[in-house]
Amino acid sequence: MPDGPRSLTSQKLKTPRAAALAGILFAVLFTGSIVLIRLSIPANPEDGGMWLKERANIVTLALSLLPFAGIAFLWFIGVVRDRLGHLEDQFFSTVFFGSGLLFLAMTFASAALVGGILSAYAVESSRMIDSGVYTFARTVIYRITNVYAIKMAGVFMISLGTIWVRTRVMPRWLAFLTYALALGLLVSISSSLWMTLIFPGWVCVVSVYVLMLNLRSPSTSLQGSAGSSMPPNRGH
Repeated sequence: MPDGPRSLTSQKLKTPRAAALAGILFAVLFTGSIVLIRLSIPANPEDGGMWLKERANIVTLALSLLPFAGIAFLWFIGVVRDRLGHLEDQFFSTVFFGSGLLFLAMTFASAALVGGILSAYAVESSRMIDSGVYTFARTVIYRITNVYAIKMAGVFMISLGTIWVRTRVMPRWLAFLTYALALGLLVSISSSLWMTLIFPGWVCVVSVYVLMLNLRSPSTSLQGSAGSSMPPNRGH
């Protein structure tokens, strides 16, 4: 068998140095979608559904951006885990990974409910509004997005900030900024658009920082590459 272990090592996948662009792409797509939706759909669930007649095309465009934002967010999670390398803590990484997937799943669920409202209105406009289904669906969408999804985003940020503090793979100022922004999401009881945009803005900041590190020097692009010459951190 020629070159057994060596051939396996040479075939090991490496993260592209520009993979951090995924986080920036998520921030752009998610922010654009949320802004379009919030400007088109009134915050009050008892609005009467006038936006279904006047702004349905804009909302449909916003919903079409979300799947691509979700794909980019999964890539962002992969970039973050790649920087941790062998320093990844199982406990905090489980919370970080699980809360990220829950955030994404609830975002997709909310988008699917909005799409269902659009389809139902196109078939039975007056019947859907009068039956109370519209008000019920709007209330569920509000709860999923502004209560559960936002809170999961806060948990995602806190767990990742804790990992950064313990492993020091990211600067302390970024970890403490993450704590402050996450606390704002966790204690927020508002439906303000600006509170929702905290999360994609934070993802963009992290992605820009990682991208700058990756493009500055190949030796800092991958934590896992340096891991072979660094002793494991037993402090955690």
